[in-house]
Amino acid sequence: MGDPEGRLLELARSGDRSAFDALVGPLVEPGYRLAYGLLQQREAAEDALQEAAFKAWSKLGNVRPGSSIRPWFFAIVANQCRSARRGRWWWVVKLASPELQGNWPEDQIVRGADLRRALRLLPTERLEALVLYYYLDLPLEEVAAITRVPIGTVKSRIHRALEQLRPLLDAPLEAFV
Repeated sequence: MGDPEGRLLELARSGDRSAFDALVGPLVEPGYRLAYGLLQQREAAEDALQEAAFKAWSKLGNVRPGSSIRPWFFAIVANQCRSARRGRWWWVVKLASPELQGNWPEDQIVRGADLRRALRLLPTERLEALVLYYYLDLPLEEVAAITRVPIGTVKSRIHRALEQLRPLLDAPLEAFV
C-alpha cells in the first residue's frame, strides 16, 4: 500500500468520511461497471454497489496492512453481486435489457443482446473473471486477488467462459431460453 493510501486508510478507520471518500471514490465507477457486468441490470448494479460501499465502510479494519484498497473493494462488490444472484427474486424477475444509448446500427444491437443473453448463462465465477479481466481491464494477478483464487484458476475460468460463449453466440435464439 502506498504511503498516501495508507494514511487515508488510517484516517478512514478513525471515522474520517472524507478520507474514505478519497479512498473509495475513484473506485465507484469501475465498481459499478463490475456490478453491471455481473448483474446485467442497472438498478441491481446500483444497489449492489451501494451495499458494497456500506460494507466497505463498516469493514475497513479488515484491510490487511500493505494491501491495496482496490482489489479489496472490488472483492466486496463481486461478493455482493454473487449474493444478489443467489437471491430468491433474482431468478423470478426477468432481467430487463439495459437502455441503449445512441443510434447504433441494428446488427450491433442484436449482437449486443445476444452477448448479454449468453453472458447470463455463464456460471458466476466465469462471468466474474471475464468482467474483471476484459471489461475492467485488470491484470490477472489482481483478478486472482479479487476472486481469491490462484492465477491458474483465473486463466482456466476465462478460457472455459470463452469456450462456453463461442457456440452460444452463433446459436439460434432458442438456445438462450
